Amino acid sequence: MNKNDEYYTGGQKGAGRNVRWGMVIDLRRCIGCHSCSIHCKTENEVPVGVYRAWVKYVDNGTYPDVRRNFLPRLCNHCEHPMCYRVCPTKATYKRDDGAVLIDNDKCIGCRSCITACPYDARFINPVTKTADKCTFCVHRVDKGLIPSCVQGCIGRARIFGDLNDPNSEISRYLAKNQAKQLNPATGNEPSVFYIGLDESVEEERGGVTSVAGVQREVRKEAI
Repeated sequence: MNKNDEYYTGGQKGAGRNVRWGMVIDLRRCIGCHSCSIHCKTENEVPVGVYRAWVKYVDNGTYPDVRRNFLPRLCNHCEHPMCYRVCPTKATYKRDDGAVLIDNDKCIGCRSCITACPYDARFINPVTKTADKCTFCVHRVDKGLIPSCVQGCIGRARIFGDLNDPNSEISRYLAKNQAKQLNPATGNEPSVFYIGLDESVEEERGGVTSVAGVQREVRKEAI
């Protein structure tokens, strides 16, 4: 694989290098097709009924003036992850390149990290009985490949790369576009950024939320 390949991340090993992996999701390009969810499930053998990557549907307005927004979700691989601080066995750890991972041999399935995560990104894997979530596909990244969800996005709404490299595609994209993080007030400093995030979607916290007195149902469809 060479540097001109669109699936090349720029290095053969993620851990230990002076990088900070991050992702941009351009909602202007997302069509809610769930290709990211399907590629994630296939690549990582995620059991039916749980998700490492999913897409929320947020419906706004009153008929006939309605609009559907899409909000792809995943672990935010935060700079200061709250999940890491509450893990009693240190099963959750953060690599030097910013990827937040779980050591299944240490995880006791206590759900402390699930409760602490402000992004609903974690779950108990029904097969392993341990906490599970998106890994940024580090098994691919360490070989110079991009995460499976990025490769499978048909609208190329996802961009993955090194946030510490000003010349990387993700850094240049962030420099040219206004981006937002989810729940920045938590102090976790997510490494996942959104472009084109609608204000009403930004306020969404999952389930059914009342914003300005209007009820909006958010659906996470099974894959």
